[in-house]
Amino acid sequence: MGAQFKRQDVVLIQAALSGVMAALVAIATFIVQIPNPATRGYINFGDIMIFISALSFGPIVGGFAGSVGSSIADIASGYGYFAPFTFVIKGIEGALAGFISNRTSVPRDVLAVVVAGAEMITGYFLVEFLPLQFGWAALTEVPGNISQILVGGFIGSIGGHYTEEAARNIETIGKSGKILFCLTFYIISHNC
Repeated sequence: MGAQFKRQDVVLIQAALSGVMAALVAIATFIVQIPNPATRGYINFGDIMIFISALSFGPIVGGFAGSVGSSIADIASGYGYFAPFTFVIKGIEGALAGFISNRTSVPRDVLAVVVAGAEMITGYFLVEFLPLQFGWAALTEVPGNISQILVGGFIGSIGGHYTEEAARNIETIGKSGKILFCLTFYIISHNC
């Protein structure tokens, strides 16, 4: 968020983006769900939107979208027993990716996806192995989680680049861009 916006505007925009991106993470998670009977979990495409959120808008939006959007999807899909773990694992994933990415360098984005993806894969393996006590059956979900990160990282990096570019262009347009941006994400306040 650029220097043209007042701090209050930036906070409102981040809050709106966080909510919208969390909803998009939940929707992307619903689109494809491949159950894994061995762990009673599932593979999904929610990571695409987590990476778009994090690589475009940074660690706050990425972390919020990952934790809240993914947890909502778990609860609504009947996987509520995963929701507390998902909240932490996916939140850290989004925050890590957003923190590592500088939103201008492809190598940094790749590093962000690799580190955040490794955290997600390791996090779910440990949760399934220890607290949920699936034992070595937790290994059956690792290939699916790797696929999730590969697809999510590839599409999310491309989508993140275009989303970031669009957001940057809005910032340079001035007041008309601010009004369009606010309306797009349903921000209703005295500043819009």
